[in-house]
Formats: sequence, structure tokens, C-alpha cells
Amino acid sequence: MSLIPYSLSRSVLFRLDAETAHETTIDMLAKTQHSLLRRAYTQPFVDDPVTLCGLRFPNRVGLAAGLDKNARCIAAWEAMGFGSIEVGTVTPKGQPGNPKPRIFRLPKANALINRLGFNNEGLDAFVRNVQRTRPANSRSLLGLNIGKNASTPIEQAADDYLTCLDGVYPWADYVTVNISSPNTKNLRALQSDEALDALLDTLMQRRAALAQQHGKDKPLFIKIAPDLEQDQIDLIATTLRRYGCNADGSHAGKLGVIATNTTICREAVQGMPHAEETGGLSGAPVLEKSNHVIRQLRAALGKDFPIIGVGGVLSGEDARSKLAAGADLVQIFTGLIYRGPALVHEAALALKR
Repeated sequence: MSLIPYSLSRSVLFRLDAETAHETTIDMLAKTQHSLLRRAYTQPFVDDPVTLCGLRFPNRVGLAAGLDKNARCIAAWEAMGFGSIEVGTVTPKGQPGNPKPRIFRLPKANALINRLGFNNEGLDAFVRNVQRTRPANSRSLLGLNIGKNASTPIEQAADDYLTCLDGVYPWADYVTVNISSPNTKNLRALQSDEALDALLDTLMQRRAALAQQHGKDKPLFIKIAPDLEQDQIDLIATTLRRYGCNADGSHAGKLGVIATNTTICREAVQGMPHAEETGGLSGAPVLEKSNHVIRQLRAALGKDFPIIGVGGVLSGEDARSKLAAGADLVQIFTGLIYRGPALVHEAALALKR
């Protein structure tokens, strides 16, 4: 169990501005993850295996992308008990992201707003970090999340995704294609019918070539936004089935979906300090919005298509609501900031039960 109550750590971290607290935490985890000091945040591992996309996930709780953009702390996340760890988003070239300040806490709502904008050190540094920080005998699965550079025109976005897919494929258990961040201009346009079809066609062809080259099939997951209408979700589902299912309609094991990213909606936090800041809202206010999309996806995709649910998980009950909505696995991001590592164990136990 963790040796330091998270409530104590949080009281210190929440006195700092949000991005400084985040950077301080990542630095601490990076420095301690390969030493006995990791016992300060280690949680008992919950063994609850499930097979999805041909992969054996050791439990149903994963880390969502965004907390560890440069893959600096993979061993630390594993010590917290995550069955899967998703790091990134990485872009071909390093980029600073949007101007600071760009992360804001909304404590009354157990929420965050961020407009980071895919700030990261670039693909080469990312891959080096993956090789360096992933434990040699890792039991957690590793997802590597890829995106496009802000300076790349949306018409050329596929080139960036292909560059990143080539670079991360040898080191990933699965690869997530982020087309839903609200903080990169026009990125969400890639969720439209024709754009998604063209991007998936390109990526799935390259994935097949990489699978043959490396002798191992690794699935892609597409991460979508919560701010979608029913007809948009139906179109996305139709496209996903086209590339992710066999001729008889059964799932082919090569494609899944992650629902959802952050929201641009502010209805649930109106009147709160920072509520009008530009960026994506995450945390408790996104729970039902995300679950609504999961329910619609499950109805449109059928019972076998892999869905990972993310958004608003701050308790074991929240995690169960994702599975009830139709998700196969859940991921945690903002809940870890508000609840700490104990949330991982709580959620994993709740799903096992």
C-alpha cells in the first residue's frame, strides 16, 4: 500500500498552480520509479484479466493519455496498479504547445480545464523514454498515443500519423490515434465521415504492413470526442465497423475505440472560477456525457466491438457505470489528480466484483 496519504500530498500540490504541480509530480515519479521510494505510491495489483483486441489486459483499469506526455514514468504507473498505461500524445516533432497558463482546476466540480495543445518533446525522445522507463518484465500493457503537429495543415495530418505509427509500433502493445483533442486547431474535423474514412484507410494499410514487418499484429484505437450528435456517432460507428470487422460482421481484432476525450461544453460548471477558460473540460462533469456516447456506440457497434471508456471516473461506482454503459475497460486521468493512486485499486476491485 501507499506509504504517504494522498490527502497530504494533494494539500501541498494544490497550493501550486496546476501545471507546476503536474510537472513536479512527473519529476518525482520519474526519479523514484526504479527505487524503493516508489513504495510511497505503490498499490496492490488487482488481477482481473480480460482479453480485448487479442490482447490480455491484466485488469480493466488503465491510465489515460495526457498525464505522461513524454513517457517518463511508465514504471511508476505500473506500481500504482494500472492494468494498462497509455502515454502521449506524441507528435513527430517536439512542440511547446499553447501559451501558459493552460491548466485550471475547478475543485468544486472535481474537474480540470486544459488547453495544453500536444506539448511534447517529439517522437525520438518519446521512443527513447519508452525504452528506458518501461520495466523489463512489465505486466501492464502499453498504449502509445499519437497525434499531429500544430504546424501541419489538416490536409496533411495523415503524414504525421503515419510517421508516429512507424516510430511507436515496435514498442507498443496498442496504438491510439488521437483525433479528438479540442486544443489543436481543426483536429476534430478528422472525425467527420469522409476524413475519418480516408485516415483509417491509410492507417490500417500501414498497420498491416508493420504487422508483417515486425511479425506481430498490434491493434489501433481511435479516440473520439464527447461533443458528438447521434448522427455523427452513427457515421463514426459505421466507419469503424468497416475497418474493424470481418466480412461476417464479427470483430477482426485490429481496431477499437476510446470514448471519450475532454469536452468543450461548460453547462455543468457554469459560474465556477475558470469555467470560461478555453480548452477541454475533464473530470466528474464529463462522466454522464462520456457514458452517453459509450451507450450510443455500443448500440451502433454491436456487442463484440472493443470500447474503452474514459471520462469522469472518480470512484469505483463511476468505473462500474462505464461498464454498464457498454465499455470493456476504463481509463483514469483527472480522478487520479483528485483522488490519488488509491483510486486505481478501488476502481479495479469494483470492476472485478
